[in-house]
Amino acid sequence: MSYVHSLRALVGHRPLIIAGAAVLIFDKHNRLLLQHRKDNQQWGLIGGSMEIGESLEDTARREVYEETGLELLELEWFELFSGKELIYECPNGDVVVNVVAVYTARRFRGELKADKEEAHEVRFFNLKELPLELSPPDKPVIERFREQF
Repeated sequence: MSYVHSLRALVGHRPLIIAGAAVLIFDKHNRLLLQHRKDNQQWGLIGGSMEIGESLEDTARREVYEETGLELLELEWFELFSGKELIYECPNGDVVVNVVAVYTARRFRGELKADKEEAHEVRFFNLKELPLELSPPDKPVIERFREQF
């Protein structure tokens, strides 16, 4: 059982402050990798919550591997995100107050595949042609990246 799931067993749907990591992964054509999430039926970044004993970078690498099958060869720091825009009520009623370390990655190896428990598919998108149905906590991250680059 993950750390967050063990906390949920104690506190139910009440808001939890959760530390996590996400990665903006780009292919050689500068397209962004997104996953079509099963929980909210929207497109989102690759990432998730930190487990006990992990660093944020460890979390980023683990989540990318679990959700896509890709091993990151390099990780570059982007920004730390928190605040009102990252408070999210999950479809199951859980409220999450996200504090997310965001990285970028352009070098990776492995065979791209979706984690069938979490996502319908994973796909690269041109930054100018992203899906409209972006997961709410990921929107500010993607918008900030697009503003800066």
